Amino acid sequence: MSNVTVITVDGPSGTGKGTICSRLAYFLKWNFLDSGALYRVLAIAAERNQIKREDELVQLVDQLDVKFNINDIESMAEVFFDGEVVTDVIRSETCGKAASVIAPIAAVRKALLTQQRAFCKEPGLIADGRDMGTVVFPNAKLKIFLTANIEERAKRRFKQLKQGGISVNLRHLYTEIAERDKRDSTRNVSPLKPAEDAIVIDTSTLDVKGVMEEILKLVVDRVPNLSRQVVDYLR
Repeated sequence: MSNVTVITVDGPSGTGKGTICSRLAYFLKWNFLDSGALYRVLAIAAERNQIKREDELVQLVDQLDVKFNINDIESMAEVFFDGEVVTDVIRSETCGKAASVIAPIAAVRKALLTQQRAFCKEPGLIADGRDMGTVVFPNAKLKIFLTANIEERAKRRFKQLKQGGISVNLRHLYTEIAERDKRDSTRNVSPLKPAEDAIVIDTSTLDVKGVMEEILKLVVDRVPNLSRQVVDYLR
């Protein structure tokens, strides 16, 4: 495992992981990994290549060319697949469902480990996911687990989709999120749970600035060489 400093941010959807991780990576000028995007891109690639068998999915992982780009601190990361921007495509509910079918497959998760760990480069990595601190980067310098109540998460997702011009039903979203939570937390392989040494932050009543401040205070304690830069932000 690399000696590069890694900060992992795990948790269910709708807790603000994507926004927080994008901002952290941009602010610190570190590399960024949205592990969930890899599963969604794999789902797209599988559909385009009409692949359904498990062994073919595993082979497809080696062909994935995924990159992330963050234009400014206010922007979510853009996702590129084979040079094509697929950010909006992978955020659709259809793609999310397809990815949730792929995610529990042990062989696929094992194959994606190499892909995910390849993002671990100097000067550091912000890793967003569900098993970043428990499985992918167990030696991370700082592990954070974000949580929030389902009602708040459904409202956030509803707002995000509406802003993207996607028609969606709030009650349906609530049900989808509850079902996905159950699948993710009860699966046999890499279930969704905080790492034993993770710091849990409930974002139900916090805005983005509030969550950022909480995390950056932790960064000051765990990553001393970044202290001055972080303190300037907190001022």
